[in-house]
Amino acid sequence: MKQTRVNFLLAAILIFAAAISRVILYPNNYSPIIGMALLGGAIIKDKRFAFVLPIFAMFVSDVMFEASGIAKGFWGWGQLVGYAILAVITVFGFNLKKVNAVNVIGFSLVSSSIFFVLSNLSFFLIDNKIYHTYSNSLDGLKNCFIQALPFFKAHIDLAFSLILFGTYYIITTYATANKRVTV
Repeated sequence: MKQTRVNFLLAAILIFAAAISRVILYPNNYSPIIGMALLGGAIIKDKRFAFVLPIFAMFVSDVMFEASGIAKGFWGWGQLVGYAILAVITVFGFNLKKVNAVNVIGFSLVSSSIFFVLSNLSFFLIDNKIYHTYSNSLDGLKNCFIQALPFFKAHIDLAFSLILFGTYYIITTYATANKRVTV
C-alpha cells in the first residue's frame, strides 16, 4: 500500500495523542509507548519517520512530565536506553505486515516483554551503579526483576495498541469507503 500524506499524518497524530495520554494517565501507571512504537513501525513506510515520531513523541511527553512536576521527566542514563528500546520495538513493528487484532495483540505482548526485560536489565547494569538498589550479583539481578513485576502490567498495553491500530483502521477504511469514484 502506498503511503499517502493523509495516512502518515493520521499515524503521527495518533502517536502524539498517545504520548499526551501517557502524561494524563500517569497516576494509573498505564503507558502507550509500546503501541506508539508498533504503530510507527507497522504503518509509517519511511523508516526514518517510523523511528523519529515515536521517540520524539516520548521525548515530548517526558518534557511535559518535567514541566508539570507530575513526575521526573529526565532521570538518568537508563532513560536513554528506554529510547533505544523504543527503537528496537519500532524495528519489531516493521515485521507486522498483516495488521489484524490477533497480530496486534501478539506483537504487543512480545514487545511488552522485550521492553520489560531490556529496561530492567538496563536499570540493573546502568542505574543500579548510581542508586545501589540491588547487590551486583545474580541474586541482585533476580531481585531487580522480582521488584519490577508489579510494573509489568503497565507495559502490557494491549488496550493502547488495539485503540491506536483500531482507530487508524477505522479512519482509513471510512475515508477510503467515502471517496468518490470518477469515471
